[in-house]
Amino acid sequence: MADDTKNPDTFPEGASPADDDMDPRAGAPGEALAADAAADAARQDGETGGPADAERTLPPVLPVLPVRDVVVFNYMILPLFISREKSVRAVEAAVRRGRHLLVVAQREEGVEDPGPADLYETGTVVQVMRMLRMPDSRLKVLVQGVSRARVAGYRQAEPYLEARVEHVAEPPVAEGADVEALLRAVREQSEKVLSLRGISSPDILGVLQGVDDPGRLADIIAANLRMKMADAQAILESVDPVERLRLVHERLQHELEVATVQARIQGAAREGMDKAQKEYFLREQLKAIRHELGDAEDESDDDMASLREALDKAGLSGEARAEADRQLRRLASMHADSSEASVLRAYLEWLAELPWKKQSRDRLDIARARDILDEDHCGLDKVKERILEFLSVRKLNPRSKGSILCFSGPPGVGKTSLGRSIARALGRRFQRLSLGGMHDEAEIRGHRRTYIGAMPGRILQALRQAGTRNPVIVLDEVDKLGADFRGDPSSALLEVLDPEQNNTFSDHYLNVPFDLSRVLFLCTANHVDTIPAALRDRMEVITLPGYTRQEKAEIGKRHLLPKRVADAGLKPGDVRLADAALDKIISEYTREAGVRNLE
Repeated sequence: MADDTKNPDTFPEGASPADDDMDPRAGAPGEALAADAAADAARQDGETGGPADAERTLPPVLPVLPVRDVVVFNYMILPLFISREKSVRAVEAAVRRGRHLLVVAQREEGVEDPGPADLYETGTVVQVMRMLRMPDSRLKVLVQGVSRARVAGYRQAEPYLEARVEHVAEPPVAEGADVEALLRAVREQSEKVLSLRGISSPDILGVLQGVDDPGRLADIIAANLRMKMADAQAILESVDPVERLRLVHERLQHELEVATVQARIQGAAREGMDKAQKEYFLREQLKAIRHELGDAEDESDDDMASLREALDKAGLSGEARAEADRQLRRLASMHADSSEASVLRAYLEWLAELPWKKQSRDRLDIARARDILDEDHCGLDKVKERILEFLSVRKLNPRSKGSILCFSGPPGVGKTSLGRSIARALGRRFQRLSLGGMHDEAEIRGHRRTYIGAMPGRILQALRQAGTRNPVIVLDEVDKLGADFRGDPSSALLEVLDPEQNNTFSDHYLNVPFDLSRVLFLCTANHVDTIPAALRDRMEVITLPGYTRQEKAEIGKRHLLPKRVADAGLKPGDVRLADAALDKIISEYTREAGVRNLE
């Protein structure tokens, strides 16, 4: 608690209304203080020594008590803690000279030793009703406001502040309908604020109804309103009782709006909390009933346990694990049959099934790779040589990012089958994505989970099917990508095929980074001219020429004929094809660069 201050709504920390030398009313809340103060004010005309009598005998020179965060009003009763040395001396002097002193608020709360320039000119003359000296040399005093007063001039600043005081007398109030209407409005607003705060004491309401003087009612209510210092000081400095009541009316309107919003927020929070508690108790009761009946455990609990176990085994990254735990907590608080729970369950299953850590071990044997390429493809010596160079670099530096190979050539020359041979040579899984005619960017990046039927993109689907994080993925027909109002898939491929970026590839469905840097991407195209320049710069284009007649004949005898014989359900010795017949088919019936029509 700050020095020389008192919050009117609460009893000061460390003080107790049970102290022998303290009035028990000082420990009551602000509204109860208002009731007591009003009751005292109502009795002042018939009692001796009350504020009404004291106001007629106030001295012209009084000690000054600076306070930090409170403005004292007439008829206001409140306790104060006094700890500053000059303030203690001022209180002691007031007790010796008639128990009156002037309480003035500081302009700035941070000033530790305020002088005349640091204080407002208008304050309140108070009467010291009780004083108690604490063991730590502080004073605890109970004061009551007596009269408004202005500082005419300061007589001394040491050892305590002392000033000449001009007592402010309130002008008479002319009765009228407007004054009566204002009084009623202020009373009604006060009752509403009290009810919103949960206070409905008949004594307080009776006091508000029993005070008919505008100035006195304004002071009683202002003493217990939560206001800023500037607003409270403005009300104190207002001499006209009706104008002062109008200012209080404005502050009551603001307080009523704030209290209404606060009550609405608290009501909504309480309603949500009650609903959650009700669902929790019902679920617990349902579990207990199932247990007593000997039924099987709830399937939703088994699903949650299996999901959590699958996520633990998946080896998620730190960011993905944090997101999975957050969604697991959300799923646990939902009903198992709700639509949102189904969406969350599908999302968590995708997280658990993606190969975050699982990868196959490369078998980088260059001689074996050469044998596999020769076995699967006839000719294409320059192309095979470039592929072997590419694999050799991988063997020397397994973490080498390298470039993306793009096989370009006419249809049927073996572009896709080259990718399959590379996967077999490396010992990796093989996946093929056909990009021909693709127009939707979401095919690459996936859909947001807010859409019905949302799924990850084709890249992550291929990884899930492969079961490893380092498969060989062939992006077939990359030159036939389209673009329309749904987006440009070629732009989405820029991140996928860029070795500097794809280690943090973000799919819209997952919304967490996934590392694609271990994937070996290969592309195929018939014409590189239609590939966007930005995408083409990320590739190393290897052109596959058409086969010669001799190469076609060799491919036909070694690969195509055995394959077609087996497809027809025949044995290898059942069909014989003369070399002349094969040459005639190649030269006169299948004039093409590849061997697709020949097959």
